[in-house]
Amino acid sequence: MSSTDQDRPAFRQELGRVGHYAKDTLGGFKAFILRGNVVDLAVGIVIGAAFTSVVNSFVSDVITPLIPAGGKNNLGKLVIPMPYGSGLAVGAFINAIISFLLVAAILYFFVVRPVTTLLARYKPKEVEAAPQTRDCPYCLQSIPLQATRCAYCTSPVPPVDQHGNPVPAQSGRTASGNNS
Repeated sequence: MSSTDQDRPAFRQELGRVGHYAKDTLGGFKAFILRGNVVDLAVGIVIGAAFTSVVNSFVSDVITPLIPAGGKNNLGKLVIPMPYGSGLAVGAFINAIISFLLVAAILYFFVVRPVTTLLARYKPKEVEAAPQTRDCPYCLQSIPLQATRCAYCTSPVPPVDQHGNPVPAQSGRTASGNNS
């Protein structure tokens, strides 16, 4: 037997281990890609890019021709002459600003506000948790709600219930607990 025949089982074992590693990695990638939020994000990016091109066309072909600019035909062709070059094309920059503001306004009024309203409508009501501490009336340090003596100034504090409301004193008893 040659040495290559003896090495073949180790080679197959290593190849199998690499194959399982690749299968696990690709399986994880497949699970990642097929999660709902990744697919939704990809669809949103494609639709957003298409929507942006529509808005850019609307701004450059409809809005800026309506705005006259310094003797030129429209705002999109506005150029500030420079002594050392062809000039600054501020009209194209203003087109980009108008496009951005239109996209932002449309997204805010037609996506963000309705989704926020929808989420607020169906969001479960938050129950405020009962307080766990209260302030000492003498030193104003935070002490546990059920404490009857302040740990900081050692002053006796009146008892309260679980909601922080003072417990009425029982009749016929003094603070020391003796009947008078």
